[in-house]
Amino acid sequence: MHTLRFLFILIFYVLCTFPGSAQESFPTGEIKGPFQWTSDIYPGTVRDYWIYVPQQYDADRPTCSIIVQDGLRRAEGWNLPRVMDSLIAGEVIPVMIGIFVDHGKVPSASPEEDFPRYNRSFEYDALGDRYARFLLEELLPELGKDYNLSTQAGDRCIAGASSGAICAFNAAWERPDAFSRVLSTIGTYVGLRGGDEFPTLVRKTEPKPLRIFLEDGRTDLNIYAGDWWVANQDMLSALKWAGYEVNHVWGQEGHNSKGAKKIMAEALAWLWADYPQAPTVHLDQYQGLDLVEEDSRWRRYLPHLSPERIAVDSNGMLYLLDLDRDIVYRIRNNQHEVLYELEGDIGAITIGADNQVYISDLDNRRILQISEEGHGSVLIDGIYADHLVGSRKGFYFASSVDHRLGFYHTGRNMITSDLMDGTPTSLALSAKQTYLNVTTRESVFGQSFKIASSGALQFGQNYTHYHIPYGQALPGASGVAVDAENRTYTATNMGIQVADQLGRINYILQTPVGESDDLSFGDPDMNMLYLVSNGRLYRRTLKTKGVSPIKTPVKPPSPKM
Repeated sequence: MHTLRFLFILIFYVLCTFPGSAQESFPTGEIKGPFQWTSDIYPGTVRDYWIYVPQQYDADRPTCSIIVQDGLRRAEGWNLPRVMDSLIAGEVIPVMIGIFVDHGKVPSASPEEDFPRYNRSFEYDALGDRYARFLLEELLPELGKDYNLSTQAGDRCIAGASSGAICAFNAAWERPDAFSRVLSTIGTYVGLRGGDEFPTLVRKTEPKPLRIFLEDGRTDLNIYAGDWWVANQDMLSALKWAGYEVNHVWGQEGHNSKGAKKIMAEALAWLWADYPQAPTVHLDQYQGLDLVEEDSRWRRYLPHLSPERIAVDSNGMLYLLDLDRDIVYRIRNNQHEVLYELEGDIGAITIGADNQVYISDLDNRRILQISEEGHGSVLIDGIYADHLVGSRKGFYFASSVDHRLGFYHTGRNMITSDLMDGTPTSLALSAKQTYLNVTTRESVFGQSFKIASSGALQFGQNYTHYHIPYGQALPGASGVAVDAENRTYTATNMGIQVADQLGRINYILQTPVGESDDLSFGDPDMNMLYLVSNGRLYRRTLKTKGVSPIKTPVKPPSPKM
């Protein structure tokens, strides 16, 4: 914000908010409520909410909004209605509706003898998208019946104090398409319900289009869950490191609204600076892995197909496997053709060193080789394979029925296999083709196996440690691809988690929708990442190159310790 404009805001705010000033000449908004809402997303809960409506509200125009957790008590503790009156009148912020909503409570059967069940910490301190869904699926549609509320993310601010602050940030974090301006005062980014993980996630996750204002004081809480003052500084450091639009004011106050009240006009003016331009992502300021382009986004590809598995030949040409129809598609010049259809259940697909397609026939426990013309022939009997990955010497297979992990050497017509722990979900060779990466359904870890000169597997261990989505027990790892830096890209329920050579997650690419099934690098330059998610195929260009396990091994740089 320019210095002159900021001085104007302060002068204007003083003139129109202090006793004896000209505040009577400025329109005063109306506060309506309390109204009561009974939630389905938080079953059994009831809550009060209030609506602030400025005099300048025009029902014929979509209107901005600010959503404040902890209801009217919090808004009045910040002096928010008066601040909004003055800043709207001075056109410092746009005309906006205030939505002041309390947390839910489950009423007790006998109020005289028992307390209700207070949902504040459960709703506010939790990570995940539940609270965002409560707003977007329940409360905001209800208010939209009476008020013309804009649905644009850049037209919404979400705010809170303490647990309400992390709630506001989390709602925007989960749904940046719906909320892009965040006011966080004395935020509870500590270990009450996992909020202490946020600074790490901010650093590792692909940046989102958010603008955040932080406020805290040096005498804030310091309890069993953490130090609020330290945690807020950690959040600021993470947000700056990740290139976010972030501002802050640090003071001396404790865990109360006094500090926020002092800076409310400044915070709102900064959050809405440059409106109607919406907050954007600043990849040029992100200090992590340089993987994504400014204009690179996931785009739906071949929308008429519903694949679940992907394979890529040595030229980067794509093959897709539809497990419901048991069809193998070959993609040429952005067009698909049916290469092979099996009368039975196909389990897996891979490409061999000869660039031929190999699939597993689960019903007959065998591996089929598919010719260029689409003819299938039995390569080997006796292998039940949910997953296959080709190599220059043969292919590796994994079985969820036999719980075996093995290798078939095509030149020697020899199988070596051993029992494995867990249910396999994906296989991928390292860039140098000296290790096999394996993910399983039951583990938070990705496994690594050394490949002996014969192709056999040795010295398996848990290696890559994945982040777990909030409220889930496992990452949901379902597909792995590898680039020339020997980084692994694993499709998980939290996004595509990118690990360095030492098995540490450095980056989390956001995925377009839902859970992911498989992914692979493809195209002639091997810089296009393909992803299957909920039966839909997407692709995105990255600033890296994938490797093919059926081509010459790639020696990656030495790992950084």
